Amino acid sequence: MRNIINLNCDWRFIQEDAGLPDTLPEDWQRVDLPHTWNAVDGMDGNGSYDRGNYWYAKTFETPLQPLAGGRVYVEVLAAGQQAAVYVNGQQAVYHEGGYSAFRADVTDLCNQDGENLLVIACSNEYKDSVYPHSADFAFYGGLYRGVNLISVPETHFDLDYYGGPGLAVTPKPCDGGAMFELEAWVTNPDENFTVLYSILDACGQEAASAVRPADDTKVTVFVPDAKKWDMDHPYLYTVTAILQRRNEAYDEVSVRAGVRSFSVDPNEGFFINGKKTPLRGVSRHQDMLYKGNALSEEEHYHDAELIKEIGANTVRLAHYQHDQHFYDACDERGFAVWAEIPFISVFKKDPEAHQNCISQMKELIIQNYNHPSILFWGLSNEILIGGISEQLIENHKELNELCHKLDPTRLTTIAHVSMTPVDSPMHGITDVESYNLYFGWYGGKAEDNGPWLDHFHEVHPDICLGMAEYGCEGIVTYHGPNPACKDYSEEYQALYHEHMAKILDERPWIWASHVWNMFDFGCAERNEGGVAGRNNKGLMTIDRRTKKDAYYIYQAYWTTKPMVYICGRRYAQRAGETTQIRVYSNQPTVALYLNGKPMGEKSGEKVFVFTVALENEFNTVLAAAGDAKDSITLEKVETEPVIYVLPEVNERNEGVANWFKLSGSLDLKAPMEFPEGKYSIRNTLEELSASPEALELAVQAYKLAMGVPLVPGEGVWNVKKHTTLEDELATAGPIVPEGFAESLNAKLIQLDVVQD
Repeated sequence: MRNIINLNCDWRFIQEDAGLPDTLPEDWQRVDLPHTWNAVDGMDGNGSYDRGNYWYAKTFETPLQPLAGGRVYVEVLAAGQQAAVYVNGQQAVYHEGGYSAFRADVTDLCNQDGENLLVIACSNEYKDSVYPHSADFAFYGGLYRGVNLISVPETHFDLDYYGGPGLAVTPKPCDGGAMFELEAWVTNPDENFTVLYSILDACGQEAASAVRPADDTKVTVFVPDAKKWDMDHPYLYTVTAILQRRNEAYDEVSVRAGVRSFSVDPNEGFFINGKKTPLRGVSRHQDMLYKGNALSEEEHYHDAELIKEIGANTVRLAHYQHDQHFYDACDERGFAVWAEIPFISVFKKDPEAHQNCISQMKELIIQNYNHPSILFWGLSNEILIGGISEQLIENHKELNELCHKLDPTRLTTIAHVSMTPVDSPMHGITDVESYNLYFGWYGGKAEDNGPWLDHFHEVHPDICLGMAEYGCEGIVTYHGPNPACKDYSEEYQALYHEHMAKILDERPWIWASHVWNMFDFGCAERNEGGVAGRNNKGLMTIDRRTKKDAYYIYQAYWTTKPMVYICGRRYAQRAGETTQIRVYSNQPTVALYLNGKPMGEKSGEKVFVFTVALENEFNTVLAAAGDAKDSITLEKVETEPVIYVLPEVNERNEGVANWFKLSGSLDLKAPMEFPEGKYSIRNTLEELSASPEALELAVQAYKLAMGVPLVPGEGVWNVKKHTTLEDELATAGPIVPEGFAESLNAKLIQLDVVQD
């Protein structure tokens, strides 16, 4: 029988490219898996993180099989981003792609007696043919999900096909129950082998069974009165396949499965088992504070619990394959999952890069086929940042066809960058589509989101439209009575999400929406809002310790258990004659009390606003909605703390004003011109960098408009260098006044393009 041996303890690691050792290096650092060398520098705000080719080493004893011909495999659950595996000095496998499992048959490399030296070289260095190339998150290096040794008989369920389990289960509802299509793949079978299938219900009782020859193992089994899997009742069956030789079991694999049907309609939205169920939820990155992506099983499950607590019924797992533990947690909690590959931001024309997309998609689907929570395969994210081409379109069509070939039971989807035109040829490739829209943070006002969605729906009534990303930064230090876009305050983030939750609730035809993001996450290149090294759009902080106010507006919309929450508890010191108290609740009526005195009762829909006059010094505020209650303490002060306001907000406003003063007599309302041989806002940042004068203007303008410093070759530059200033200013938001783009263009067209 199969024996799986965990190899996660007592490795040797060196954070330098030391080369392949001959023996176990005792002078290397001792580490346990999961491990990443970027746990701290991937998010500590220093502006960069270590991307190198580093080495892990460990010894193991060859596990003995009782029968001759047994095989031994090394299984790496993930290695960021490229990895080479060596046993006793010989390479067993090289793998590209940092988020999927891979295996190598190392039998012939092992010593039959005594120890073996296992060495794995991991690299998160840039490689042109491996996705992701550039993106707004840290590419953590290391063996961050663990390593196993698998010992199997010579005849066994397949271990060589793209890291899959060797067993595929496809349940389909039918009258009176469900048909389970079962398919297993067996290595080295002969006529003496059969496959015994058993389908167990959630109580462990056998619901159906079947037997097939090992050389023809596809079979359909009827399960009477099968229970459905859905968001509210995620019922799971366990399907076991036993490889039998006469009266002896040789190998065994088990997977879980769920019976469900689903569909999406452009006018009605999402249906599960025939029931209309708008999908409303969050996106999730896989890292935590000073742990990077090296999370334990318990930490993955804790993330799932926090998402369940907010009331979400869908999770977009961005922007890569996640840990099996998290998919398992989604199966158990009834989340509809969007799973995707890291085909993101910038398209590479290199055919090898396209083959890497194909390989990563195969691994994603084959390794995760049996998870009932996964309903959508995502092809790419914001891929038009680097422009569009016929090759890009054709590659998407090929990926879409591949998904349907490997898995005809699920739908394909895509996350369009906001600048993707409504009439783009990228539409209509996937089964359903979503946009990443940030009106109210990177451009326009939050109120622009609804009309934009309505317009697209009117132009494309046949396209199922969703929102793959939307959000804004919220830093729990910043507060004030007059929140505004780009002030990074917790209050503005809450107001923004109040509006977004409402417009999505009013549009059930939006098949799915995903807040960006559930948790703050590491991005070493970022430096904005006074918090470097992070993307701070999460509804919770990166350490999972603090739920921001915005978290609770979604809990009010998405949960039915009575809840009430008072916003502004971290806005604890307040000045002024009166102050506003905002309360979120899923109940129809909320009463407010100040220092035990009733301040009135309000009826409303999710948001309840009271204006009160605080008494001197400390005040107790209580909100009650039936048995649901919440309280906070506020202090009345003469002057609110300076730390409540981000200094850069005032500096940026002054900077924009000075920009216009220096523009002199330029006609800021004149039509913009783009003379040949001159720079303009239609040049990419990379093109502008060829001229020191043009680059200086671009960097200055970008800092004023976006509040983010640009340093060529570092950080945000690497993500944005293929975009034009015209596109960037279009997403800058209301902080950039009318005439800013015109004045910048007027300056740029005075500069000659530098010829190669």
